[in-house]
Amino acid sequence: MGAKGCTHIVRRTGNRFSVNAMSAISTKGRMHFMVFTETFDADVMCRFLDRLAGHFDRKVHLVVDGHSAHHSRKVRAWRAGHPDRIELHFLPSYSPELNPDELLNADLKRRLPMHSRPRDQAQLAAETRRFFHRRQRQPHIIRGYVSLPWGPVGYHTVLATLDSMRGDTRPAPWF
Repeated sequence: MGAKGCTHIVRRTGNRFSVNAMSAISTKGRMHFMVFTETFDADVMCRFLDRLAGHFDRKVHLVVDGHSAHHSRKVRAWRAGHPDRIELHFLPSYSPELNPDELLNADLKRRLPMHSRPRDQAQLAAETRRFFHRRQRQPHIIRGYVSLPWGPVGYHTVLATLDSMRGDTRPAPWF
């Protein structure tokens, strides 16, 4: 506290800064993530797909939202070049309640301000990575992100639900 009658000076920058993050969450409590500072676009998505495919020796079924980068020509070309590595399944439009990544993001935004006050973009990126690394060691919390209003489910159930919403009767793949 300053002297009585003197205005307290807070030594902080007024500049705003941000980082972006994306993640893949499994029903078994595994999480893969990437924190980046550039705008999310097709190049970033392809980089994430490359990294994700490198972690598995089998095909990955990835549930994604309707972001334009997911539908881009470059991502379609990447998928065509790697049909045995990753298959994308798209959530219906305007359905954030079906996207476990939204719960992870909400958790990040709720927890991060309690633990630190980053002064620049590099510190924010480091704190975001630290949060994700901590969550990776907490599979019971990650499994809790994969849920629907009627309770925790596996991606195979989510995909089956999405397929039934589209009228598709094929069995849903396992994540």
